[in-house]
Amino acid sequence: MGCVHGKCCSRYPSSSDVDSRDYREVASRRNRSQISLEHVAVPSHNFNLQYSFLTQPGYYPDDPDKLNQDSFCIKTKLQGNPNIHFFGVFDGHGQFGTQCSNFVKDRLVEILASDPTLADDPVKAYSSAFMTMNQELHDSEIDDSMSGTTAITVLVIGDTLYVANVGDSRAVIAVKDGNQILAENLSYDQTPFRKDECERVKLCGARVLSVDQVEGLKDPEIQSWGDEESQGGDPPRLWVQNGMYPGTAFTRSVGDSTAEKIGVVADPEVSTAQLMPNHLFFIIASDGVFEFLSSQAVVNMAARYSDPRDACSAIAAESYKLWLEHENRTDDITIIIVHIKDLSNSSAGVTDGRTTRRSSKGTDSPVSWSEHYGLVGSDVSDQQQPYQLSVAMNRTEAVIVPAPASQRPSESSVLDVG
Repeated sequence: MGCVHGKCCSRYPSSSDVDSRDYREVASRRNRSQISLEHVAVPSHNFNLQYSFLTQPGYYPDDPDKLNQDSFCIKTKLQGNPNIHFFGVFDGHGQFGTQCSNFVKDRLVEILASDPTLADDPVKAYSSAFMTMNQELHDSEIDDSMSGTTAITVLVIGDTLYVANVGDSRAVIAVKDGNQILAENLSYDQTPFRKDECERVKLCGARVLSVDQVEGLKDPEIQSWGDEESQGGDPPRLWVQNGMYPGTAFTRSVGDSTAEKIGVVADPEVSTAQLMPNHLFFIIASDGVFEFLSSQAVVNMAARYSDPRDACSAIAAESYKLWLEHENRTDDITIIIVHIKDLSNSSAGVTDGRTTRRSSKGTDSPVSWSEHYGLVGSDVSDQQQPYQLSVAMNRTEAVIVPAPASQRPSESSVLDVG
């Protein structure tokens, strides 16, 4: 979701007269031929990352030449260190969203690479880099008064993932749990659907209302919008007190200097996750993927392919299809899939932890292990005790919270309903 003047806010009719299968087939053929397969080692812990990526512009019948406002960045061996690798997806919005997205894509990794504290304190380095980059964008020649970008990034340092999120793009990791593969969110969408974010921006002076409420079609006093899954068509947005702008459907972003005055900040939420042998792959994607697909559905699809290129193509094609089933256009779509190869008990940490997470969209059942085709080697067997992903989230710090392996989050039923 973007600003009310951006790509996500046009109210197109349902595409009942559009054959979405044709578009899906065209997208799939185009995608597969353009995707590369890359590898990089993490020698400190003796495992490898195998990754692919895909980005494609949205289909806009009223603006067929519209630029892709998504961008992505992959930088391996950051600072010349073979154990530090960076992956990021940036979803621009507004009139100058493409410029904002490309600016952030380039500058964020440059600032991180130049920070001598990165390896020792990546959380502090992340927060500092986002704030510096945001100010640089404000000071640049790009007009970011009503334009900006989300940013979802993963920094791999040894066997630990550091995930920094600003906006409503998403990172998710696939976890083998017995005979199932579960989706664990590494980030949480920052939108007014989140009570904590909604209250924060209200304290900064924002009005939080849907478009129908602003236009007088619904009661503005009702400050309850259900959840993102059921109310995604007319989500709550942020408005100044006496105006019909900026109308952002997210509560954090880079840029958006007008929205910044009512609480839309570039301060990232940072989470950490220590990799374990039962972590199969992680996915970073723009909301062009997650608008109609839950985290579990995306993981289910990716788990059916041993080659991440095929997984990228399949997920993009399905996302494209679902957009056209609901509307007569699609969003830009960008996805990075990173397989975690050859990580063994001896090279990974041994700390068990609990997952801290919110429920993701949908109630898709996880795929069974029998449906998962050879994504990991012999180091991971069906007989291994599953580890629990450990994620702790804070705007300024991130720590791994140990807990007994027997403790399981109550939200697990949301993902494991099979």
